[in-house]
Amino acid sequence: MNPQGERWTTDQVLALAPDEASRKAGGKLAAPGPWSETGADEGAVWGQCKGSGKKPYQTVVDIKGPAFKCSCPSRKFPCKHALGLLLLWAGDGGEVAAGEPSAWAGEWLAGRRERAERQAGAPSGAAAPPRAPADPEAAKRRAERRMQRIGAGATELEQRLEDLLQSGLASAESGTGSWDETAARMVDAQAPGLASRVRELSSVVASGPDWPARLLEECALLHLLDQGFLGIERLPGPLAATVRSRVGLTTEAADLLTGPDAATVRDRWLVLAQQDSDDGKLLTRRIFLRGERTGRMALHLSFGGSPGRPLDLALPPGLVLDADLAYYPGARPLRATLGERHAPAAPGPVPPGGGIDAALAAYGDALRDDPWLDSWPVVLTDVTPIPSHDGKGWQLADADGESALPLDPRSLGRTSLWQLAAISGGAPVTVFGECGHRGFLPLTVWDPAPVSL
Repeated sequence: MNPQGERWTTDQVLALAPDEASRKAGGKLAAPGPWSETGADEGAVWGQCKGSGKKPYQTVVDIKGPAFKCSCPSRKFPCKHALGLLLLWAGDGGEVAAGEPSAWAGEWLAGRRERAERQAGAPSGAAAPPRAPADPEAAKRRAERRMQRIGAGATELEQRLEDLLQSGLASAESGTGSWDETAARMVDAQAPGLASRVRELSSVVASGPDWPARLLEECALLHLLDQGFLGIERLPGPLAATVRSRVGLTTEAADLLTGPDAATVRDRWLVLAQQDSDDGKLLTRRIFLRGERTGRMALHLSFGGSPGRPLDLALPPGLVLDADLAYYPGARPLRATLGERHAPAAPGPVPPGGGIDAALAAYGDALRDDPWLDSWPVVLTDVTPIPSHDGKGWQLADADGESALPLDPRSLGRTSLWQLAAISGGAPVTVFGECGHRGFLPLTVWDPAPVSL
Protein backbone atom coordinates (compact mmCIF):
# COMPACT_ATOMS: atom_id res chain seq x y z
CA MET A 1 0.00 0.00 0.00
CA ASN A 2 1.19 3.50 -0.72
CA PRO A 3 2.20 4.93 2.69
CA GLN A 4 0.76 8.24 1.67
CA GLY A 5 -2.59 6.84 0.55
CA GLU A 6 -4.14 7.26 -2.89
CA ARG A 7 -2.25 10.15 -4.47
CA TRP A 8 -4.45 12.70 -6.21
CA THR A 9 -3.88 14.07 -9.68
CA THR A 10 -3.19 17.73 -10.36
CA ASP A 11 -6.63 18.08 -11.98
CA GLN A 12 -8.33 16.70 -8.88
CA VAL A 13 -6.51 19.22 -6.70
CA LEU A 14 -7.31 22.16 -8.96
CA ALA A 15 -10.97 21.10 -9.02
CA LEU A 16 -11.12 21.98 -5.31
CA ALA A 17 -10.17 25.63 -5.92
CA PRO A 18 -13.01 28.07 -5.19
CA ASP A 19 -12.06 30.31 -8.12
CA GLU A 20 -9.50 30.90 -10.87
CA ALA A 21 -7.47 33.31 -8.74
CA SER A 22 -7.01 30.58 -6.11
CA ARG A 23 -5.88 28.12 -8.79
CA LYS A 24 -3.20 30.52 -9.97
CA ALA A 25 -2.08 31.44 -6.46
CA GLY A 26 -1.97 27.77 -5.43
CA GLY A 27 0.06 26.91 -8.50
CA LYS A 28 2.71 29.47 -7.52
CA LEU A 29 3.08 27.71 -4.15
CA ALA A 30 3.42 24.23 -5.71
CA ALA A 31 7.21 24.30 -5.32
CA PRO A 32 9.38 23.23 -2.39
CA GLY A 33 10.90 26.70 -1.87
CA PRO A 34 8.37 28.24 0.56
CA TRP A 35 7.62 24.97 2.38
CA SER A 36 9.14 23.38 5.45
CA GLU A 37 8.23 20.48 7.78
CA THR A 38 6.11 18.88 5.06
CA GLY A 39 4.89 15.32 5.39
CA ALA A 40 2.11 12.90 4.55
CA ASP A 41 0.58 9.63 5.69
CA GLU A 42 -2.42 7.54 4.60
CA GLY A 43 -4.90 10.18 5.71
CA ALA A 44 -3.29 13.62 5.69
CA VAL A 45 -0.77 16.05 4.20
CA TRP A 46 0.80 18.87 6.21
CA GLY A 47 3.45 21.56 5.99
CA GLN A 48 4.45 25.12 6.91
CA CYS A 49 4.48 27.82 4.24
CA LYS A 50 6.56 30.98 4.50
CA GLY A 51 4.44 34.09 4.12
CA SER A 52 5.00 37.83 4.47
CA GLY A 53 5.23 37.63 8.27
CA LYS A 54 7.83 36.09 10.54
CA LYS A 55 5.72 33.07 11.44
CA PRO A 56 4.95 30.59 8.64
CA TYR A 57 1.40 29.47 7.97
CA GLN A 58 0.58 26.02 9.31
CA THR A 59 -1.40 24.05 6.72
CA VAL A 60 -2.89 20.57 7.06
CA VAL A 61 -5.28 18.64 4.81
CA ASP A 62 -7.33 15.61 5.83
CA ILE A 63 -7.37 13.86 2.44
CA LYS A 64 -10.02 11.40 3.61
CA GLY A 65 -12.48 14.29 4.03
CA PRO A 66 -11.13 16.15 2.35
CA ALA A 67 -11.01 18.96 4.91
CA PHE A 68 -8.57 21.82 5.40
CA LYS A 69 -6.95 23.83 8.18
CA CYS A 70 -4.62 26.77 7.70
CA SER A 71 -3.49 29.52 10.06
CA CYS A 72 -3.74 32.15 7.29
CA PRO A 73 -6.61 34.69 7.44
CA SER A 74 -8.14 33.74 4.06
CA ARG A 75 -11.92 33.22 3.88
CA LYS A 76 -11.52 30.88 0.90
CA PHE A 77 -11.72 27.15 1.47
CA PRO A 78 -9.39 25.66 0.50
CA CYS A 79 -6.97 28.57 0.63
CA LYS A 80 -4.01 28.99 -1.72
CA HIS A 81 -1.65 27.39 0.84
CA ALA A 82 -3.74 24.19 1.02
CA LEU A 83 -3.91 24.07 -2.78
CA GLY A 84 -0.18 24.63 -3.13
CA LEU A 85 0.60 21.91 -0.58
CA LEU A 86 -1.70 19.43 -2.33
CA LEU A 87 -0.20 20.27 -5.73
CA LEU A 88 3.28 19.72 -4.31
CA TRP A 89 2.16 16.34 -2.91
CA ALA A 90 0.34 15.38 -6.14
CA GLY A 91 3.48 16.06 -8.17
CA ASP A 92 5.13 13.05 -6.46
CA GLY A 93 8.55 14.57 -6.75
CA GLY A 94 9.63 13.38 -3.33
CA GLU A 95 9.30 16.83 -1.68
CA VAL A 96 6.51 15.57 0.64
CA ALA A 97 7.91 12.56 2.44
CA ALA A 98 5.98 9.97 4.44
CA GLY A 99 6.09 10.46 8.19
CA GLU A 100 4.27 11.22 11.42
CA PRO A 101 2.22 14.45 11.67
CA SER A 102 3.70 17.46 13.41
CA ALA A 103 2.20 18.20 16.82
CA TRP A 104 -0.02 21.00 15.53
CA ALA A 105 -1.24 18.93 12.59
CA GLY A 106 -1.78 15.83 14.73
CA GLU A 107 -3.87 17.77 17.23
CA TRP A 108 -6.28 19.01 14.56
CA LEU A 109 -6.52 15.61 12.89
CA ALA A 110 -7.19 13.88 16.21
CA GLY A 111 -9.96 16.37 16.98
CA ARG A 112 -11.61 15.73 13.63
CA ARG A 113 -11.52 11.98 14.13
CA GLU A 114 -12.95 12.21 17.65
CA ARG A 115 -15.85 14.32 16.37
CA ALA A 116 -16.48 11.82 13.58
CA GLU A 117 -16.54 8.97 16.09
CA ARG A 118 -18.99 10.78 18.32
CA GLN A 119 -21.27 11.55 15.38
CA ALA A 120 -21.18 7.89 14.35
CA GLY A 121 -21.99 6.80 17.89
CA ALA A 122 -18.63 5.09 18.36
CA PRO A 123 -16.70 5.37 21.63
CA SER A 124 -13.98 7.99 21.82
CA GLY A 125 -11.32 8.91 24.29
CA ALA A 126 -13.25 11.79 25.80
CA ALA A 127 -16.95 11.48 26.38
CA ALA A 128 -19.09 14.34 25.15
CA PRO A 129 -21.00 16.21 27.88
CA PRO A 130 -24.56 14.93 28.22
CA ARG A 131 -27.20 17.03 26.52
CA ALA A 132 -30.35 17.97 28.32
CA PRO A 133 -33.31 16.03 26.91
CA ALA A 134 -35.47 18.08 24.59
CA ASP A 135 -38.94 18.98 25.73
CA PRO A 136 -41.18 17.54 22.98
CA GLU A 137 -44.17 19.62 24.04
CA ALA A 138 -42.17 22.86 23.96
CA ALA A 139 -40.76 21.94 20.55
CA LYS A 140 -44.27 21.22 19.30
CA ARG A 141 -45.53 24.59 20.53
CA ARG A 142 -42.63 26.39 18.82
CA ALA A 143 -43.33 24.57 15.56
CA GLU A 144 -47.02 25.46 15.74
CA ARG A 145 -46.25 29.14 16.39
CA ARG A 146 -43.90 29.23 13.40
CA MET A 147 -46.50 27.59 11.15
CA GLN A 148 -48.98 30.25 12.22
CA ARG A 149 -46.51 33.04 11.49
CA ILE A 150 -45.70 31.66 8.06
CA GLY A 151 -49.41 31.26 7.35
CA ALA A 152 -49.99 34.91 8.25
CA GLY A 153 -47.07 35.90 6.03
CA ALA A 154 -48.40 33.85 3.11
CA THR A 155 -51.84 35.43 3.51
CA GLU A 156 -50.31 38.93 3.49
CA LEU A 157 -48.22 38.05 0.43
CA GLU A 158 -51.33 36.85 -1.39
CA GLN A 159 -52.94 40.24 -0.79
CA ARG A 160 -49.89 42.05 -2.10
CA LEU A 161 -49.83 39.90 -5.23
CA GLU A 162 -53.52 40.62 -5.78
CA ASP A 163 -52.89 44.37 -5.43
CA LEU A 164 -50.05 44.12 -7.95
CA LEU A 165 -52.21 42.31 -10.50
CA GLN A 166 -55.09 44.75 -10.08
CA SER A 167 -52.73 47.70 -10.60
CA GLY A 168 -51.19 46.05 -13.67
CA LEU A 169 -47.79 44.40 -13.96
CA ALA A 170 -46.48 47.14 -16.23
CA SER A 171 -46.83 49.58 -13.33
CA ALA A 172 -44.61 47.48 -11.04
CA GLU A 173 -41.82 49.49 -9.50
CA SER A 174 -38.34 48.81 -10.84
CA GLY A 175 -36.71 50.03 -7.63
CA THR A 176 -35.98 47.68 -4.76
CA GLY A 177 -37.69 49.65 -1.98
CA SER A 178 -41.17 48.14 -2.00
CA TRP A 179 -39.84 44.69 -2.86
CA ASP A 180 -37.31 44.80 -0.03
CA GLU A 181 -40.05 45.86 2.38
CA THR A 182 -42.22 42.91 1.30
CA ALA A 183 -39.27 40.54 1.59
CA ALA A 184 -38.54 41.89 5.07
CA ARG A 185 -42.14 41.14 6.06
CA MET A 186 -41.63 37.52 4.97
CA VAL A 187 -38.43 37.33 7.03
CA ASP A 188 -40.40 38.58 10.02
CA ALA A 189 -42.89 35.80 9.30
CA GLN A 190 -40.00 33.27 9.50
CA ALA A 191 -40.45 32.34 5.84
CA PRO A 192 -37.02 32.93 4.24
CA GLY A 193 -38.01 30.94 1.15
CA LEU A 194 -40.87 33.33 0.42
CA ALA A 195 -38.55 36.29 1.06
CA SER A 196 -36.05 34.97 -1.47
CA ARG A 197 -38.71 34.58 -4.15
CA VAL A 198 -39.97 38.12 -3.55
CA ARG A 199 -36.45 39.44 -4.08
CA GLU A 200 -36.28 37.48 -7.34
CA LEU A 201 -39.43 39.29 -8.50
CA SER A 202 -37.65 42.63 -8.14
CA SER A 203 -34.87 41.47 -10.47
CA VAL A 204 -37.40 40.64 -13.21
CA VAL A 205 -38.97 44.11 -13.40
CA ALA A 206 -37.66 46.12 -16.38
CA SER A 207 -35.01 43.42 -16.97
CA GLY A 208 -35.44 43.28 -20.74
CA PRO A 209 -37.99 42.56 -23.47
CA ASP A 210 -41.16 40.76 -22.34
CA TRP A 211 -40.38 41.25 -18.66
CA PRO A 212 -44.11 41.59 -17.75
CA ALA A 213 -44.70 38.04 -19.07
CA ARG A 214 -41.80 36.70 -17.03
CA LEU A 215 -43.02 38.59 -13.97
CA LEU A 216 -46.48 37.06 -14.40
CA GLU A 217 -44.94 33.58 -14.53
CA GLU A 218 -42.97 34.18 -11.32
CA CYS A 219 -46.00 35.68 -9.58
CA ALA A 220 -48.04 32.60 -10.56
CA LEU A 221 -45.42 30.28 -9.06
CA LEU A 222 -45.31 32.35 -5.89
CA HIS A 223 -49.11 32.30 -5.69
CA LEU A 224 -49.02 28.52 -6.12
CA LEU A 225 -46.53 28.23 -3.26
CA ASP A 226 -48.63 30.45 -1.02
CA GLN A 227 -51.76 28.42 -1.71
CA GLY A 228 -49.86 25.18 -1.24
CA PHE A 229 -48.74 26.23 2.23
CA LEU A 230 -52.14 27.62 3.25
CA GLY A 231 -53.69 24.26 2.28
CA ILE A 232 -50.75 22.08 3.28
CA GLU A 233 -52.84 19.69 5.36
CA ARG A 234 -54.66 18.59 2.19
CA LEU A 235 -51.48 17.83 0.20
CA PRO A 236 -49.89 14.40 -0.19
CA GLY A 237 -46.98 13.88 2.20
CA PRO A 238 -44.09 14.22 -0.30
CA LEU A 239 -45.58 17.36 -1.90
CA ALA A 240 -46.26 18.86 1.54
CA ALA A 241 -42.60 18.28 2.40
CA THR A 242 -41.57 20.09 -0.80
CA VAL A 243 -43.79 23.06 0.05
CA ARG A 244 -42.39 23.25 3.58
CA SER A 245 -38.83 23.29 2.28
CA ARG A 246 -39.67 25.90 -0.37
CA VAL A 247 -41.05 28.35 2.20
CA GLY A 248 -37.97 27.85 4.38
CA LEU A 249 -38.80 25.09 6.88
CA THR A 250 -35.78 22.82 7.18
CA THR A 251 -35.04 19.37 8.55
CA GLU A 252 -32.00 18.82 10.75
CA ALA A 253 -29.34 16.66 9.11
CA ALA A 254 -28.95 14.68 12.33
CA ASP A 255 -32.64 13.74 12.23
CA LEU A 256 -32.24 12.42 8.70
CA LEU A 257 -29.41 10.14 9.80
CA THR A 258 -30.53 9.05 13.27
CA GLY A 259 -34.17 10.10 13.72
CA PRO A 260 -37.09 7.69 13.98
CA ASP A 261 -37.78 7.96 10.24
CA ALA A 262 -34.11 7.81 9.21
CA ALA A 263 -33.47 6.00 5.93
CA THR A 264 -30.10 5.99 4.23
CA VAL A 265 -29.02 4.91 0.76
CA ARG A 266 -25.66 3.21 0.45
CA ASP A 267 -23.93 3.39 -2.91
CA ARG A 268 -20.67 4.23 -4.59
CA TRP A 269 -21.28 7.94 -5.19
CA LEU A 270 -19.39 9.50 -8.07
CA VAL A 271 -18.55 13.18 -7.50
CA LEU A 272 -19.81 15.05 -10.56
CA ALA A 273 -19.12 18.67 -9.60
CA GLN A 274 -18.19 20.98 -6.78
CA GLN A 275 -19.35 24.58 -7.06
CA ASP A 276 -18.70 27.44 -4.62
CA SER A 277 -20.52 30.77 -4.46
CA ASP A 278 -19.99 33.79 -2.21
CA ASP A 279 -22.55 36.54 -1.68
CA GLY A 280 -20.20 38.53 0.55
CA LYS A 281 -21.67 37.17 3.77
CA LEU A 282 -21.98 33.44 3.26
CA LEU A 283 -20.01 30.87 1.32
CA THR A 284 -22.07 28.07 -0.19
CA ARG A 285 -20.62 24.83 -1.52
CA ARG A 286 -22.71 22.56 -3.75
CA ILE A 287 -21.42 19.04 -4.39
CA PHE A 288 -23.28 16.94 -6.95
CA LEU A 289 -23.16 13.14 -6.69
CA ARG A 290 -24.53 10.21 -8.66
CA GLY A 291 -25.03 6.67 -7.36
CA GLU A 292 -23.21 4.01 -9.36
CA ARG A 293 -25.79 1.32 -8.52
CA THR A 294 -28.98 3.35 -8.03
CA GLY A 295 -28.33 6.01 -10.69
CA ARG A 296 -29.80 8.58 -8.26
CA MET A 297 -28.61 12.17 -8.28
CA ALA A 298 -27.82 13.92 -5.00
CA LEU A 299 -26.82 17.42 -3.94
CA HIS A 300 -24.83 18.05 -0.76
CA LEU A 301 -24.92 21.64 0.53
CA SER A 302 -22.57 23.18 3.08
CA PHE A 303 -22.25 26.73 4.30
CA GLY A 304 -19.45 28.79 5.84
CA GLY A 305 -17.82 32.15 5.64
CA SER A 306 -15.86 32.82 8.81
CA PRO A 307 -12.73 31.40 10.43
CA GLY A 308 -14.96 29.66 12.96
CA ARG A 309 -17.24 28.23 10.32
CA PRO A 310 -15.18 26.93 7.41
CA LEU A 311 -16.46 24.94 4.47
CA ASP A 312 -15.36 21.59 5.83
CA LEU A 313 -16.36 19.06 3.18
CA ALA A 314 -14.57 19.17 -0.17
CA LEU A 315 -14.79 16.49 -2.85
CA PRO A 316 -13.15 17.10 -6.23
CA PRO A 317 -14.96 15.81 -9.33
CA GLY A 318 -13.87 12.38 -10.45
CA LEU A 319 -13.70 10.77 -7.02
CA VAL A 320 -16.03 7.95 -6.02
CA LEU A 321 -17.19 7.58 -2.43
CA ASP A 322 -18.63 4.42 -0.83
CA ALA A 323 -20.97 6.03 1.68
CA ASP A 324 -24.48 6.37 3.08
CA LEU A 325 -26.63 9.33 2.03
CA ALA A 326 -29.87 10.45 3.62
CA TYR A 327 -32.19 12.49 1.40
CA TYR A 328 -34.19 15.44 2.64
CA PRO A 329 -37.93 14.75 2.27
CA GLY A 330 -39.73 15.99 -0.83
CA ALA A 331 -41.73 15.00 -3.88
CA ARG A 332 -38.51 14.83 -5.92
CA PRO A 333 -35.66 14.36 -3.41
CA LEU A 334 -32.29 15.75 -4.45
CA ARG A 335 -30.62 17.43 -1.48
CA ALA A 336 -28.92 14.91 0.82
CA THR A 337 -26.61 14.76 3.80
CA LEU A 338 -23.56 12.55 4.06
CA GLY A 339 -23.62 9.72 6.58
CA GLU A 340 -21.15 6.93 7.25
CA ARG A 341 -18.26 6.45 4.85
CA HIS A 342 -17.32 2.84 4.26
CA ALA A 343 -14.03 3.47 2.43
CA PRO A 344 -11.76 6.40 1.53
CA ALA A 345 -12.57 8.29 -1.66
CA ALA A 346 -10.84 6.93 -4.76
CA PRO A 347 -10.66 7.89 -8.45
CA GLY A 348 -13.82 6.91 -10.32
CA PRO A 349 -14.88 6.36 -13.93
CA VAL A 350 -16.40 8.74 -16.44
CA PRO A 351 -20.12 8.85 -15.59
CA PRO A 352 -22.68 7.29 -17.93
CA GLY A 353 -25.16 9.71 -19.40
CA GLY A 354 -27.64 10.26 -22.17
CA GLY A 355 -28.63 12.58 -24.97
CA ILE A 356 -30.39 15.91 -24.99
CA ASP A 357 -33.89 14.44 -25.31
CA ALA A 358 -33.26 12.31 -22.22
CA ALA A 359 -32.02 15.36 -20.32
CA LEU A 360 -35.12 17.38 -21.17
CA ALA A 361 -37.32 14.45 -20.18
CA ALA A 362 -35.51 14.16 -16.83
CA TYR A 363 -36.08 17.85 -16.10
CA GLY A 364 -39.72 17.56 -17.18
CA ASP A 365 -40.31 14.60 -14.87
CA ALA A 366 -38.71 16.44 -11.95
CA LEU A 367 -40.71 19.60 -12.70
CA ARG A 368 -43.92 17.60 -12.60
CA ASP A 369 -43.20 16.72 -8.99
CA ASP A 370 -41.74 20.09 -7.97
CA PRO A 371 -43.12 23.01 -10.05
CA TRP A 372 -40.72 25.47 -8.36
CA LEU A 373 -37.65 23.61 -9.60
CA ASP A 374 -35.30 25.79 -11.66
CA SER A 375 -33.14 22.95 -12.99
CA TRP A 376 -32.19 19.29 -12.65
CA PRO A 377 -28.68 17.74 -12.76
CA VAL A 378 -27.95 15.63 -15.84
CA VAL A 379 -24.98 14.05 -17.62
CA LEU A 380 -24.81 14.54 -21.39
CA THR A 381 -22.69 12.22 -23.51
CA ASP A 382 -21.42 12.76 -27.05
CA VAL A 383 -22.43 16.42 -27.24
CA THR A 384 -20.53 19.18 -29.02
CA PRO A 385 -20.60 22.92 -28.17
CA ILE A 386 -21.45 24.98 -31.25
CA PRO A 387 -22.58 28.60 -31.82
CA SER A 388 -26.32 29.17 -32.05
CA HIS A 389 -27.83 29.81 -35.45
CA ASP A 390 -28.56 33.46 -34.57
CA GLY A 391 -24.97 33.99 -33.45
CA LYS A 392 -26.12 35.34 -30.05
CA GLY A 393 -25.28 32.33 -27.92
CA TRP A 394 -24.04 28.76 -27.76
CA GLN A 395 -25.69 25.38 -27.67
CA LEU A 396 -24.83 21.72 -27.18
CA ALA A 397 -25.64 19.49 -30.15
CA ASP A 398 -26.17 15.73 -30.12
CA ALA A 399 -23.78 13.60 -32.15
CA ASP A 400 -26.42 13.10 -34.87
CA GLY A 401 -27.11 16.85 -35.01
CA GLU A 402 -30.87 16.32 -34.65
CA SER A 403 -31.20 17.84 -31.16
CA ALA A 404 -29.60 20.89 -29.57
CA LEU A 405 -29.85 22.45 -26.14
CA PRO A 406 -29.05 26.16 -25.62
CA LEU A 407 -26.54 27.03 -22.96
CA ASP A 408 -27.80 28.95 -19.95
CA PRO A 409 -27.17 32.69 -20.54
CA ARG A 410 -25.35 32.74 -17.17
CA SER A 411 -22.55 30.73 -18.81
CA LEU A 412 -22.07 33.17 -21.70
CA GLY A 413 -19.04 35.37 -21.32
CA ARG A 414 -17.61 33.15 -18.58
CA THR A 415 -14.26 31.45 -19.00
CA SER A 416 -16.10 28.15 -18.50
CA LEU A 417 -17.73 28.47 -21.92
CA TRP A 418 -14.38 28.92 -23.65
CA GLN A 419 -12.87 26.12 -21.59
CA LEU A 420 -15.65 23.82 -22.76
CA ALA A 421 -15.19 24.83 -26.40
CA ALA A 422 -11.41 24.48 -26.19
CA ILE A 423 -11.55 21.06 -24.54
CA SER A 424 -14.07 19.82 -27.10
CA GLY A 425 -12.18 21.20 -30.08
CA GLY A 426 -15.26 20.40 -32.17
CA ALA A 427 -15.38 16.77 -30.99
CA PRO A 428 -18.09 15.19 -28.79
CA VAL A 429 -17.49 15.26 -25.02
CA THR A 430 -19.19 14.16 -21.80
CA VAL A 431 -20.54 17.13 -19.80
CA PHE A 432 -22.31 17.37 -16.45
CA GLY A 433 -24.47 20.34 -15.57
CA GLU A 434 -27.92 21.63 -14.72
CA CYS A 435 -30.72 21.47 -17.28
CA GLY A 436 -33.52 23.96 -16.68
CA HIS A 437 -35.83 26.54 -18.14
CA ARG A 438 -32.89 28.85 -18.89
CA GLY A 439 -31.02 26.15 -20.79
CA PHE A 440 -28.02 24.04 -19.77
CA LEU A 441 -25.41 25.30 -17.30
CA PRO A 442 -22.18 23.25 -17.74
CA LEU A 443 -20.23 22.49 -14.56
CA THR A 444 -17.78 19.67 -15.42
CA VAL A 445 -16.39 18.18 -18.63
CA TRP A 446 -14.37 14.96 -18.98
CA ASP A 447 -11.21 15.10 -21.12
CA PRO A 448 -10.91 12.19 -20.19
CA ALA A 449 -10.23 13.33 -16.61
CA PRO A 450 -12.82 15.71 -15.11
CA VAL A 451 -12.27 19.45 -15.54
CA SER A 452 -14.36 21.89 -13.50
CA LEU A 453 -15.84 24.73 -15.54
